Amino acid sequence: MGTKYNTMKIATFNIQNLFHRDKSLNEKPIGKCLTDWIQELDMLIRKPDNSMSEQDRIRDLSFLVGFEKTTPRPYAILRRKAGFLYMKGIHHSMETRAGHLTNWNGWIEVQTKPIPPTATDNKARVIADVNADILLLQEVEDRASLEEFNQKVLPKFDCKPYEQTFVIQSCAMKGLEMAILLREGYTLQTIKTHLIGGYSDLFQNLLEYEISTPTSKKIYVLVTYLARQNDDIKIADTIRKSQVENIAKIYKSLLAQGKSNVIIAGTFNTPSYCDSLSPLFQNTAIKDITKHFSFEVATDEGDDATYFRLGAYRMGVNIKQKDYLLFSPALFEIMQDSGLNRKAVWPKKKPQWSIYKTVSNKYTAASEHPLIWGKIN
Repeated sequence: MGTKYNTMKIATFNIQNLFHRDKSLNEKPIGKCLTDWIQELDMLIRKPDNSMSEQDRIRDLSFLVGFEKTTPRPYAILRRKAGFLYMKGIHHSMETRAGHLTNWNGWIEVQTKPIPPTATDNKARVIADVNADILLLQEVEDRASLEEFNQKVLPKFDCKPYEQTFVIQSCAMKGLEMAILLREGYTLQTIKTHLIGGYSDLFQNLLEYEISTPTSKKIYVLVTYLARQNDDIKIADTIRKSQVENIAKIYKSLLAQGKSNVIIAGTFNTPSYCDSLSPLFQNTAIKDITKHFSFEVATDEGDDATYFRLGAYRMGVNIKQKDYLLFSPALFEIMQDSGLNRKAVWPKKKPQWSIYKTVSNKYTAASEHPLIWGKIN
């Protein structure tokens, strides 16, 4: 943080969870077992008549390959600190199970996987290095985890806990919530949720924050997480373009109301040249901070330092851009400094760049996403 109240630093970071992550979000190759299950299921379904045992097998295979629908409501909640296991009964009662009095002898599959402590520490290290006044996070599991991270992990790296923390929960039930953390002197006045389209609740929300600064100025921050790129690129691009059109309308509406200090941030999941982002980049005057002359980042090593890959952040920063911090012209003009921290991102192959010594593989990396920040007067 700069000289008290002379500057304001804002950062956005897709942190990919703090302590635990939904298993469905971890990329995993299709193994031989899954291939065999699909082939067996296909064979049984094609049969004109199935015995009772074959019908049971079809049900089992449907569950194994993920065809069977299950309720998104958690069946069990495992408290990480106290270690209590709660089971969901018919009436959703919260009865303690797996205790020494019940002598319950069984097992239950947990939907989330713990994140290695070293990775959690590296998440905090990135945040501490930048030390923003306003921190926007994507993919936070819940408020309890955020508060523990804020109060206990950040101080390990000489980073004072944030004065205010907020988590806005979605309906996705996968721990992919958006959060905002504020330093002393910054006040969150209002939160608005805009539905911007998509094919599931995961991609529908745009959050609008109205923030008062220590100098009583108002900043309007729009944060979102747009449709991921999938095997059907055309469908993903169509959905994303519809979402971006709605974001552009909201942005223009704010400007029309005389609200000139607007920031748009989040994970867009595609490079800036993609047509799906054109409603923002071609039809408005919003500015990407990576294009500001002050933008600083440790460049790639070797020959890659002078190379500019298509879709990269800029020359010498040859990772595909998915995350954005966009400023309205009024804020872009008074920007003092900006940058990107990818020291806790594990380089898979080429290019290579400078990383923390504590990042030794992809499992100890803080995230697959860099932290982006900007500082204004």
